[in-house]
Amino acid sequence: MKAIAISSVLLALAAIPASSMAQDMPRTAAPADANVYIISPQDGEVVPETFTVKFGLSGMGVAPAGIDKANTGHHHLLVDHDELPALDQPMGSDVMHFGGGQTETTLTLSPGKHTLQLIMGDMSHVPLKPAVVSKKITVEVKAK
Repeated sequence: MKAIAISSVLLALAAIPASSMAQDMPRTAAPADANVYIISPQDGEVVPETFTVKFGLSGMGVAPAGIDKANTGHHHLLVDHDELPALDQPMGSDVMHFGGGQTETTLTLSPGKHTLQLIMGDMSHVPLKPAVVSKKITVEVKAK
């Protein structure tokens, strides 16, 4: 994975007991009409090295990690991932966690092509069931 500088990201993994990381976690049901997507940038867009990613969500709400409220979850961003994380485990440190309920972030990526994809997690960072995953987009980062 290429170097990534992240601003305004709250990592909430510390709230997950280490004992729960080693075993399958129960998965929270996702609303049937839930849809997560990247508002911006657009697929194929050329972006500067530092740019904002805006998250979109319909059919469910956003709640911070640790909050047990029906039909809610929080965003996780995959940068340059070939595969989704395990669906029966809390997402790890290779995934960007937005456990504070954030709906956008600023990324700094190295020049070149990068992929971005969102996946919703429950109060314990476990992907919902069925997984609520965005389309994977590609951006091209241009050097200044």
